[in-house]
Amino acid sequence: MGVIVQKYGGVLLATAEGREEAARQIIESRDDGAQVVAVASAIGREGDPYATDTLMTLLHEVDPQVDPRTKDLLLSTGEVISTALLAHTLVRHGCPAVALTGAQAGIVTTDEYTDARILRIDPSRIHHHLDRGEVVVIAGFQGVTEGGEITTLGRGGSDTTAVAIGAALSADLVEIYKDVEGIMTADPKFVPAARPIDAMTYDEVSQMAALGAKVLHPRAADIGREHAVRLVIKRLGRSNGGTLIVKGPELGVPIIDGRPVIGLTHLPDVVQLKIARTREQDLAKPLAALQSLAEHGISIDLINLLPEVLVFTVQEEAASRAVNLLTGVGFDVAKSEPCAKVSIIGAGMRGRPGVMARVVRALHSSGVDILQTADSHTTISCLVRRGQMERALRALHDEFELAKEVASQRESEG
Repeated sequence: MGVIVQKYGGVLLATAEGREEAARQIIESRDDGAQVVAVASAIGREGDPYATDTLMTLLHEVDPQVDPRTKDLLLSTGEVISTALLAHTLVRHGCPAVALTGAQAGIVTTDEYTDARILRIDPSRIHHHLDRGEVVVIAGFQGVTEGGEITTLGRGGSDTTAVAIGAALSADLVEIYKDVEGIMTADPKFVPAARPIDAMTYDEVSQMAALGAKVLHPRAADIGREHAVRLVIKRLGRSNGGTLIVKGPELGVPIIDGRPVIGLTHLPDVVQLKIARTREQDLAKPLAALQSLAEHGISIDLINLLPEVLVFTVQEEAASRAVNLLTGVGFDVAKSEPCAKVSIIGAGMRGRPGVMARVVRALHSSGVDILQTADSHTTISCLVRRGQMERALRALHDEFELAKEVASQRESEG
């Protein structure tokens, strides 16, 4: 067995017991003959002493207006703390280990503080320690610019670190350990019948992440797809199970099980805005509205430009600002009640007729009003009233039989 990269989430590392369990998993993999690289997230969640949100609160207590460089310098320490603790735990168990920051691991990024992108990774130092028989524990979520400045990779950036390290090392496998069984067919908080997805493509994961599911950082998915990284998302302590993610069927894993839809996602906090226009107006007026929003950093979605109206959605937190901005420059804007964007995802719907008809029938039969739609080759999204979101998710989950177990199609991981 070659190199395995294992990423451990902050919730798992928040307690001594969790770090002990992570150490046991690392040692077991090493005893099986693998060279192990572990990537650590900042320990805990908001309120825990060294969690990212807690560190952010410390800064805001001084002044909410924080220099981005200073912010990255502080936030990067959360992962450094968990990395040092995990490495020390391994050594205490007699397993040689070394802790490295992102910079020490050779991760070079752009200079976009708080949301940097990885430019390249020099894996020579990692290889040096692996060749000495050591487990390399790397701080996720961070890197360093060409000029030596510490940067962070955005929320969920430790996933990106793990997949990028896996690509740089040509790892046999990247394992992301979380406190869930894997990627679910829907959020079990709203759909109790949701189940883990056995296997899926990076394209499907990217779509799920973009449409609201907190499954994998979109950049991690992009890197994994580009470099054909073999990735498993699973629960710590389970030898089997989890969700296998690969580039596609060309890797020898038949992904599609005959059903067009593999999972559902939702974005609960959106608002629909409408700007009236007349048939005589050219595109200048709606384009001016869109440009005005872009200049003020307001992102829009579900855009429909019709002869009589321009319709789109914005995040609820930005809705009032968007309305004030547009009315202030002369637009007549209608704002909807709180809405949710519910989406189905699946590579199996590509070129298959009748999927939209099933969506409309399922929602209509459940008394859910469809306010707007958008689709691509692998997704269909519907805007619904917030109060009908859960009903919509359950109706679609039932319509496409996502609770139904299928025979495992996963290629043997041995």
